Amino acid sequence: MAPGVELGFAAAAEGPGGAWRLHSTYFPSKVGGRPAWLGEAGLPGPAALRCGRCQQPCAFLLQLYAPLPGRADAFHRTLFVFACRGASCYGLAGPGGPFRVFRSQLPRRNDTYPEEPPPEEPPPGPAPAPPRRLGSGAALCRVCGCLGPRCCGRCRRAAYCGPEHQALDWRRGHRRSCGQNAAVDDLANAIPEHNEFLFPEYEILIEPEEPEFPADTTDDEQGAEDTSKDAKEQEELGASGTSDQAFQSLDEEALEAMAKHETAEEKIFQMFKKRVAAEPEQIIRYCRGGEGPLWVSGENRPEEKDIPNCVCGAKRIFEFQIMPQLLNHLQVDSLGESIDWGTLVVYTCADSCGGESEYLEEFIWKQDYSMGCTL
Repeated sequence: MAPGVELGFAAAAEGPGGAWRLHSTYFPSKVGGRPAWLGEAGLPGPAALRCGRCQQPCAFLLQLYAPLPGRADAFHRTLFVFACRGASCYGLAGPGGPFRVFRSQLPRRNDTYPEEPPPEEPPPGPAPAPPRRLGSGAALCRVCGCLGPRCCGRCRRAAYCGPEHQALDWRRGHRRSCGQNAAVDDLANAIPEHNEFLFPEYEILIEPEEPEFPADTTDDEQGAEDTSKDAKEQEELGASGTSDQAFQSLDEEALEAMAKHETAEEKIFQMFKKRVAAEPEQIIRYCRGGEGPLWVSGENRPEEKDIPNCVCGAKRIFEFQIMPQLLNHLQVDSLGESIDWGTLVVYTCADSCGGESEYLEEFIWKQDYSMGCTL
């Protein structure tokens, strides 16, 4: 990816078999479905992909293809994000929790992919079914597409990441195909493209963010500040007519501090909305080591001490953030609790350490909206 802020947009795969670009061979950036693994060795195991709160398996959320120019060992490089399916796990902001992030990178010359770029035309014939195994021989879970060290005790052919997905697949139809003779097993026991555990699948298209004119920025900042002041004055006027007795019981300094905090929060949120308004459908903002995250609030921002160093000892730096607009594509709205965030900020090893032998875990921070501020 090029210097400067780049934006990612969700796009449906077009036409019959249009999802061919989302397979590993084409080094995709994508949302949902099953992960298109980059390296075939050292995949994160089932324990590493469980939610930090409920301990249930996380679903694949998205991946970004982000090679590093000038780095022979990161000619191919992809970041993978996984998220819990349980809405109750999203109540707290901060590090980790219901999310996991992993990084994989390969040199141009490797044992998995040819050195030449992949073709730009779709392959002939029908789209292949989701793979049961990688080229390395590693079995993949029939439900989520992650490492599947567990197998069906009856047919010994179906692989799973754990008992939860084995039970789900059994209910979804494996009980009918399990144990059929090998001659018909491949057809009867084919892995369905989609299931209720997976998030909907989209391609992520990357475009550079258009720079703003400085004059417009100044005017908009002043407008956001004036708007926040007007809102504050209206709140104070309304409150003075209905809650005089309550205000009398509060210390004036405390009230002033609260008002200033609300004004500052409103200004930060207005600036967030103003920056996003130019491209309201953006789901990704990418700028490794450059411009920092676009925060939705002044609260719950990580300090340097909150971001752990990589296992190699190097500091982690901001690489990209996942925007709240992605939620519109995930079909996760529900009454009561639901999967939600203000923004998700991913920090990765400044040295992008490691090689082709394993996937390395990186760091993610969840920031929520301040009270009363939502898109």
